[in-house]
Amino acid sequence: MDTILMIIKLLGGLAMFLYGMEIMGDGLKQGSGNTLKNVLGKLTQNALLGVVTGALVTAVIQSSTATIVLTVGLIGAGILNLRQAVSIVLGANIGTTVTAQIIRLMDIDSSGGSILTFFKPDTLAPIALIIGIICVMFIKNEASKNVGMIALGFGILFMGLLGMTDAVEPLSSSQAFADILGKFSNMPLLGIITGLVLTVIVQSSSAMVGILQALSSTGAMTFELVYPIIMGINLGTCVTTALVCSIGSSKDAKRTGIVHIVFNTIGTILFMIAMTILRSVGFMPNLWEGVVDSGSIANFQTIFNLVTAIVLLPFTGLLVKIACAIVSDDEPEPEIEYPELAALDTKLMMTPALALSAVDKFAINMAKIAQENITLSLNQFKEYDPEVSKQINLSEDKLDCFTDKADNYLIELSNQIVNNSDKRLHSMLMQCIRDIERIGDYATNFDELAKKKSETEVKFSKNAKKEFAILTDAINEIIRLTIEAMSDENDYVARRIEPLEEVIDDMVLLLKNRHTDRLCKGVCSINGGLIFMDILTYLERAADQCSTIAMLLLGKNDEEIAQNHHLYIQELHASAEQSYLAEQENRKAQYLTPLKNLK
Repeated sequence: MDTILMIIKLLGGLAMFLYGMEIMGDGLKQGSGNTLKNVLGKLTQNALLGVVTGALVTAVIQSSTATIVLTVGLIGAGILNLRQAVSIVLGANIGTTVTAQIIRLMDIDSSGGSILTFFKPDTLAPIALIIGIICVMFIKNEASKNVGMIALGFGILFMGLLGMTDAVEPLSSSQAFADILGKFSNMPLLGIITGLVLTVIVQSSSAMVGILQALSSTGAMTFELVYPIIMGINLGTCVTTALVCSIGSSKDAKRTGIVHIVFNTIGTILFMIAMTILRSVGFMPNLWEGVVDSGSIANFQTIFNLVTAIVLLPFTGLLVKIACAIVSDDEPEPEIEYPELAALDTKLMMTPALALSAVDKFAINMAKIAQENITLSLNQFKEYDPEVSKQINLSEDKLDCFTDKADNYLIELSNQIVNNSDKRLHSMLMQCIRDIERIGDYATNFDELAKKKSETEVKFSKNAKKEFAILTDAINEIIRLTIEAMSDENDYVARRIEPLEEVIDDMVLLLKNRHTDRLCKGVCSINGGLIFMDILTYLERAADQCSTIAMLLLGKNDEEIAQNHHLYIQELHASAEQSYLAEQENRKAQYLTPLKNLK
């Protein structure tokens, strides 16, 4: 009965430990989402920087598996290549040792001073829980909530650790437990296998090392027993990673999982050889049978992963070749109709900031496709080409497909988003994607009108052609500004769009009035006049969509604009704000005045 109760307490403590680590990791991810996005998104070709990045990101999200899965998602998004991914893998194993170094606080001897008492887990855990509850339940803003989640996770993690330590305390006087450990001491291979199997079951190397650190409180754990188990734990965590990387991923993603296995396997073999040689030559004879504490366990795990990374860092190219040899390109992969869709990898949803960044870049790519389609379709009025028309329709099909994919991705992602800044970006992208798709629709409208103009042999008057040229220059400029504002996340550029849109409205109104006069005087045919009027309508709508996107971009950082775009525009028009008026006057001089001067 005592054994059953001990197992229940041990598993209960493990459950709290895992849950605390999950909460703490979530709080860290939410609080540093943009930093993660920038660090991973701007990774250079430098392998050492990749190792440091992998270590830091893993230290933040508390899981080497999660880091590698994110890396796989970034490979699919085209942000990282396989060589960069390998360096991140090398660093991920180092980062995962941070948890063990935190747990070593159990070894603090507070007998020398009252201050150290506050750093003991049995004191630190309740303090962290109190801070966490205050931040989450009483302060209630986004920054404090993230801090509160980190503190709560930290406190729950240590409460779980204390629970495991209390559960295994009776083992310190158990002869049966000592006998079992004695068998492991002389069989390092059995220790490796045990660590591997248990890690695959628990799905967390940090949790397994935490269990070892809890067991060290019994005083029965020796170094010769512990070090093979730690190496087995490192092997176990890469099995899970390889399985995740192999599901529905590209070949480079699968190779990343293989690299993790090869890296940890080579590291284990090298260390086992080194440890065997050191022991045989009598290096530090008191080390092997000496009792270890949680600090010793944490130090060995850190040294093992750090040394392995340093030794294998110069051989990243070889690791890539080994992975490519195991996962070869002999069998052709199924063709993807649109390779760009790989950017929206669901694995990135583990960190919403990265997933939103992927959608943001995806939207910019869509906008560039729409811009190219608008340019091609407006050129069709000069000389209609059926082959160009086919190209326009193919691009429109692509935009429609991209819109559906992005919509579904954002809907699925919505359940993962908790902080307000990510929510605003998510809302902006949901609407922005649709506005970009509508701009693409106008390109097909222009193409259809150009075809109709060609088939009916309609000719525009000389003045109509000049007017059309000036207006299309303005439309191309407003689309260019919109893409620049999106790409650079530049509010200044976004604020230049609305003044130009208002000038375009004035231009369209002027041209409609002029064209009506030409129709009345018989200068233009009825068919030609109707086509020209439709062109003006669609050009005005395209400019309207650009204005809407600009408001969405500005609303991302301004809650008042986000809540009511129309009210903001009305107030902007009525306020006579100097920068707005100056930009508007510049655009009038650039486009409206030349239009008025046409005879």
